Amino acid sequence: MGKYNKVLEKVIFGRSDTNVTFSELKQLLLLLGFQERIRGDHHIFSKEGVVEIINLQPLGAMAKPYQVKQVRQIIVRYRLELKND
Repeated sequence: MGKYNKVLEKVIFGRSDTNVTFSELKQLLLLLGFQERIRGDHHIFSKEGVVEIINLQPLGAMAKPYQVKQVRQIIVRYRLELKND
């Protein structure tokens, strides 16, 4: 199982939203096909077919727990998956 499959599981199961690093969450969204736009410290992610826009800001090196929850809701709602090579 790849690193980002483990990160995806960590986000989906929601056991430790405070233990997801910003870089892991950002890379996970990119691997799920989201496009990133940066404005200051705001990283804005969008994807065709997904109505919601995800706006992330780092909290030091970590992702904010409420933003991890928002990402989880979008992943579950749209049944997004990592492509296996």
